[in-house]
Amino acid sequence: MEVCKCSQLSAEEIDKIRYEMPAQLEIDGLAEFFKVFGDPGRLKIIYYLSKTELCVADLARLVQMAQPAVSQQLKILRLTRFVNFRKEGKTVYYSLHDEHVSELYQIALHHIREL
Repeated sequence: MEVCKCSQLSAEEIDKIRYEMPAQLEIDGLAEFFKVFGDPGRLKIIYYLSKTELCVADLARLVQMAQPAVSQQLKILRLTRFVNFRKEGKTVYYSLHDEHVSELYQIALHHIREL
């Protein structure tokens, strides 16, 4: 395997780029954040919640999963602040935490469709 020996960047440019790198804690947070997008069931839930607020029963019907499985995925989405919830009597309704989640989903989908 050939090793690249060319270097286009000066030592100052290397230092500047390294300095601008987010802190390790932020990088770790990003890695955890993007893991959430690694499950097809969670992606379906994110899609449906980008359209409207939904209860677990409706989400289960839409994603064609058992309610306990949907609840498990929603727990992950809650813990990572992808979704919010509110209770109305015995019913719990879920919605996306903010527009960033939907925007990231749409950007990723657009990228996949371009491939």
